[in-house]
Amino acid sequence: MHLKIFSRLAACFLLCCLQNGWSQDDLERGKKLFQAHCALCHGQTGTGGRGPNLAQPTLAHAPDDEALAKVISEGIPGTEMPGAWQLTDREAGLVASYVRSLGRVAVVALPGDSERGRALYESKGGCAGCHIIHGAGSSIGPELTDIGARRNADFIRESLVKPGASVPPSFLMVKVTTREGKTVGGMRVNEDTFTIQIRDAAGRFYSFRKSDLTSLKKEPNVSLMPAYDTKFTAAELDDLIAYLASLRGES
Repeated sequence: MHLKIFSRLAACFLLCCLQNGWSQDDLERGKKLFQAHCALCHGQTGTGGRGPNLAQPTLAHAPDDEALAKVISEGIPGTEMPGAWQLTDREAGLVASYVRSLGRVAVVALPGDSERGRALYESKGGCAGCHIIHGAGSSIGPELTDIGARRNADFIRESLVKPGASVPPSFLMVKVTTREGKTVGGMRVNEDTFTIQIRDAAGRFYSFRKSDLTSLKKEPNVSLMPAYDTKFTAAELDDLIAYLASLRGES
């Protein structure tokens, strides 16, 4: 079983390389250079440590490969990110290609129809009421513009049928009770030592001083999003997943 999983992951990795114009040898060389010069701060797999997580489709200081190679070579002034002066331009480019590969899920063939999935997203699913794609929709839930580049189809399916299984920390659900007996539940917007701010399902904002609360319960496995396994047929779920997996940030 583990061998099969490894083989599938390796195949997906190779497919991703080929689709982006990188050879397997380039990625392997870039990986070795990354582990030698970058892993101390960013982790062996680029998921972060003293430095930020690099395994994501969009990097704040490097919107494209050329900018990323420049950041690697020259660093970022005013931060802890130093320049890797010892790398040649080609080596910096190989590291950039490897880093870019960490943040993109490979495109794979899925059983659903993405165009039917788009129609379901916009109609029966009512998804735009909580999510944004290319600037359209509401920000109650996570933005989905590049969800297909960040998450594989299995993760997307689980998020649809078991929304509470993997809730992002920025969408943590909380429930508070005041000294007057009022109970409010919703997503935590902000929290510090003395206060907490909450947004409920209707989009209303509340701010409370913790000293005025008798109860503050955090619910890490609860989501405002309903489960779609009963709302959609199996074929419709396949279509919606195919559509969401096709969203890779391109306009």
